[in-house]
Amino acid sequence: MGKTRNTSLDTVVTDFILLGLSHPQRLRTLLFLVFFIIYILTQLGNLLILLTVWADPKLHTRPMYILLGVLSFLDMWLSSVIVPRLILDFTPASKRIPFGGCAAQLYFFHFLGSTQCFLYTLMAYDRYLAICQPLRYPALMNGRQCTILVAGAWLAGSIHGSIQATLTFRLPYCGPNQVDYFFCDIPAVLRLACADTTVNELVTFVDIGVVAASCFTLILLSYANIVHAILQIRTADGRRRAFSTCGSHLTVVTVYYVPCIFIYLRAGSKSPLDGAVAVFYTVVTPLLNPLIYTLRNQEVKSALKRIAADPSGHPENPYS
Repeated sequence: MGKTRNTSLDTVVTDFILLGLSHPQRLRTLLFLVFFIIYILTQLGNLLILLTVWADPKLHTRPMYILLGVLSFLDMWLSSVIVPRLILDFTPASKRIPFGGCAAQLYFFHFLGSTQCFLYTLMAYDRYLAICQPLRYPALMNGRQCTILVAGAWLAGSIHGSIQATLTFRLPYCGPNQVDYFFCDIPAVLRLACADTTVNELVTFVDIGVVAASCFTLILLSYANIVHAILQIRTADGRRRAFSTCGSHLTVVTVYYVPCIFIYLRAGSKSPLDGAVAVFYTVVTPLLNPLIYTLRNQEVKSALKRIAADPSGHPENPYS
């Protein structure tokens, strides 16, 4: 149940202090370097995927790789919302964040995160159509249809982020302003509210729970049908290629959903593991996505080789 903090409403919080991750002082420089390198590699890796999809004519017209490019774009922005502020925790810089800045960080985190959730579902739907409905695939998932679905995911994510940010920051904050977390997120901020948070915790559980459970269920149903269809493929090479393509997506979905379920379906509780789990899906997962898709996806690796061999993107001239 939510708790009511008995604090005088005469004091109004105008900023918050992010306490960050607990860490030994002697490791501060090392942690700064680790997270800085992770952030740079995340941006470069996802930018490489984005540019590869855009530059390679065999990829940028196919819905699967359009969705992969959008995922890389989301990962770059999601990482940028969280990691730079986390890096500052390991410097002498002030840990204060304005009230509006905290609200903006919470909104963009949930906007981008839920959009990513919807995008994973679209990627599973795309693979379902490609493998289970190959003859109808060009009609059901063309460039126009893919654009409409992606726009719908962005719109739904924006609505979700707006609901969560509005409900969280409509509450009065009049007491302690120390957020025991490394970024402004719902469970950590709600603990500082000077009002009953039962409704907020219920809405968080239902809203995020329904979004995550619905998307995850659709993904599981898609892949249940996909596995059934793959097992009908006669050639071992065909089965291997299909499993390889789908394996990349399933790996990404697993490392994304499991930490989110751990954090948000127990929003009223507090565990020492919360910070470590949150680091995984806010910092590590955006780094892993380009690695997973480049190491496990033969077409992306082939496109990278083609671009490396011919950076201009022009086909080879056999008479040169």
